[in-house]
Amino acid sequence: EAHGRMDELELEATMLAFVRGEYDCLVSTTIIESGIDIPSANTLIVERADQLGLAQAYQIRGRVGRSRDRAYAYMLYPSPETLTAEAAARLATLSDNTELGSGFRVAMRDLEIRGAGNLLGDEQSGHVAAVGFELYCQMLEDATEALRQGIEEGEGLGPEREPVRVELELDAYVPTEYIPFEAAKIDVHRRIAAARERAELRALRDELSDRFGPVPEPVSNLIELQRARIELGAAGVRNVEFRAGRLRASPIELDSEQATSLGERVPDLIYQWRERTVAIPVPDDAAARLGALLALADGLAAEGALAPA
Repeated sequence: EAHGRMDELELEATMLAFVRGEYDCLVSTTIIESGIDIPSANTLIVERADQLGLAQAYQIRGRVGRSRDRAYAYMLYPSPETLTAEAAARLATLSDNTELGSGFRVAMRDLEIRGAGNLLGDEQSGHVAAVGFELYCQMLEDATEALRQGIEEGEGLGPEREPVRVELELDAYVPTEYIPFEAAKIDVHRRIAAARERAELRALRDELSDRFGPVPEPVSNLIELQRARIELGAAGVRNVEFRAGRLRASPIELDSEQATSLGERVPDLIYQWRERTVAIPVPDDAAARLGALLALADGLAAEGALAPA
């Protein structure tokens, strides 16, 4: 076991023994969240996860999955009926953000749930709280762009699209070795997540190459994932996952002609009419999964972004 009241030397000996594999299970308090890097740890069980803050729970979850082996984090809580609205929102955020590099989205959601204090919170900026932080930022950006282009109020501002959830088990993040400055890393994550056009992502990739050198694979993956989200979102897709050797995307509504045309563009594509799901057999390889995702996104874009009615 490990907890904050243990003697420093005893605590160190306990942790080193666990790292060396002298025992398979470590029972710990939340002290485990701080600076622990044990690549061999692949399973985490958190009791009463509803009592943890979002940032704290995210840090604790990060104690597993620190190698290429698949890891599991089980967040235990009482009956859903007993959860507060904030606790349910925190747990839902953890469930929705499981990809590498999702820390920025978690931080934004934490800011939305807890508020931003007196200056940016309810007292000074109640409108932000009313619509949500990310939506407020997008509305502000749309309004500014509309004014810049001289568009009359209310024109050209389409409805906010629901984000596309993608689970591919893919390295997609900004490495410290590439951008050592934390503020710059956060800004890059923000700009990628906020991109709404492929041209924005191309310009950002060129800027990164110019400022920091050749774009490494994890950053390239992050950019390509956002490109896929843009194209899939335009087609009405909301969920993409890799399961049982297949890449699955839903919902997608196609008639027989559209399904045939898309199948010609994407090899081995299977359209499941009843589930409104596209399935593509893919080897259990990160590059193959990303390739299939991009092929599907490009295929839908070529078909004219067939959003469901």
